[in-house]
Amino acid sequence: MVTIMLVLALLLHGPVDAASAQRLPIAIVQGVQIGKTMFEPGDTPRGGNGQPVDGIESSSHEMLSVHVHAHLSLFFDGAQIAIPPGIGIVKPFRVENGFVGAGGGFYWLHTHDATGIIHIESPDSRTYTLGQFFDVWGEPLSARNVAGLQGAVRAFVDGKPYAGNPRNIMLAAHRQITLEVGGPIVTPPVYVFPNGL
Repeated sequence: MVTIMLVLALLLHGPVDAASAQRLPIAIVQGVQIGKTMFEPGDTPRGGNGQPVDGIESSSHEMLSVHVHAHLSLFFDGAQIAIPPGIGIVKPFRVENGFVGAGGGFYWLHTHDATGIIHIESPDSRTYTLGQFFDVWGEPLSARNVAGLQGAVRAFVDGKPYAGNPRNIMLAAHRQITLEVGGPIVTPPVYVFPNGL
């Protein structure tokens, strides 16, 4: 991806280095995985399996009174890790062309693919946090642990360092959240959401 961005940047803007290319906006293509696979699709047994989690319910259909999207990037020791498809979608479900379109139910926070897009589809205008998303997933999130990846955790929100507990990061429309575990520190990527999201 960096090579493609370097070529595009060279054609459009002249010579740039790899660090500059990482700051160029990257278009998200739905169904196309961002990062390497580390996690199984869907929630873990500790996560959402149909029961309420942190007051977030699973419904037979998606709630659309509030429908916005945030993005989560995860890096471990400098390598980007894919956020799996099907988080917050009750099994059984099928992944077709990188996308989960149906399942046994939908939590108000879920992922359809491995792009890192978090769908916030709520019956009302309450505020949700990254910690609630991880609870639905059934994975830990703390200052030293992201989904079982251990080490110092650095959080960024819209490219700026976030000093608080990463569990408290609010999910909001087009918010870009980056979690980095271990080192080296990577410049938080900037993504362009697909049209309609």
